[in-house]
Amino acid sequence: MLDTRRMQVLRAVVTSGSVTAAARNLGYTPSAVSQQMAALEKEAGIALLERTGRGVRPTDAGRLLTEYAVAIGKQIAEAETALAELRAGRTGRVSMRYFTTAGSTLVAPALAALRRAQPGVQVELKLSDPDDPMPQVRDRLADLALVVRPHGQPGADGQSGVDGQPGADGVRFEHLLDDRYHAVLPAGHPLAAKRLLDMTDLAEEPWVASETPGPCLDPILDACGAAGFSPDFVVESGDYATAQGFVAAGLGVSLVPRLGLDAPHPGVVVREVHNPVPVRSIHAAVRGPAPDRPAVRGLLDALRDAVAQIGEASAAADSPSGPA
Repeated sequence: MLDTRRMQVLRAVVTSGSVTAAARNLGYTPSAVSQQMAALEKEAGIALLERTGRGVRPTDAGRLLTEYAVAIGKQIAEAETALAELRAGRTGRVSMRYFTTAGSTLVAPALAALRRAQPGVQVELKLSDPDDPMPQVRDRLADLALVVRPHGQPGADGQSGVDGQPGADGVRFEHLLDDRYHAVLPAGHPLAAKRLLDMTDLAEEPWVASETPGPCLDPILDACGAAGFSPDFVVESGDYATAQGFVAAGLGVSLVPRLGLDAPHPGVVVREVHNPVPVRSIHAAVRGPAPDRPAVRGLLDALRDAVAQIGEASAAADSPSGPA
């Protein structure tokens, strides 16, 4: 097998025209260059250089290997540049799993920010609904997944880690935001006159289920249980847009998280609820104690920036001078 480093020495000898000049340019001794050439000729099984007075010139075989050495040198330089770009986070590839309601309000602005900051990074996006994306993160099929965890208990399954610390499965969670649920009522409903509802205000109402069983329905059931009742679900929707349509038709009331109210139905009103406040916690699931790839770190930073923008928008909307 030909040694590519010796091929670069051959290239220096052929380019400079002598062993002595090549040694001077490379910072080697002439004897070291001669040894490298002898070893390369042994590997090639054919003479590569011939003497011409005080210098040398390549044989046909030497000329052939020199041409390949030039091409290899160019590829190595390109590889080093590409590697430097990857280390700096200017290029790379990251795979991400997300759920529907995080798409337009969280994922879209994060990707736009990442594209501005690191335009060479490619993001592979896949919608995880209705599947659990955690096995893909554990098995390294995805670099990052947006998941909903029990509020204040990100490691509740005993396997995955709490914020910042990997669990037994090697997955850790970065808390992004707490998404509060809001009451969605038919326009003209008597409770719509109140700006803030107690959970008990909804105890006797028929309910539209906006969630399928799982981590997003659990906060609703927990809040109702803490208020001393179980919701009477008369219709199941499975998604927030359909749930709002059922509410607008007068079939019942519902609870929908803020991220699911990006486009409220014109036939409903939205009110805050408390005592208690239902909340779902959204986390980014990643492997290891900290992302070692700049592309993953960049995506996490972009998600945090998107969360900050959501907080600023919510604060503006809730302020006295903000939108009603």
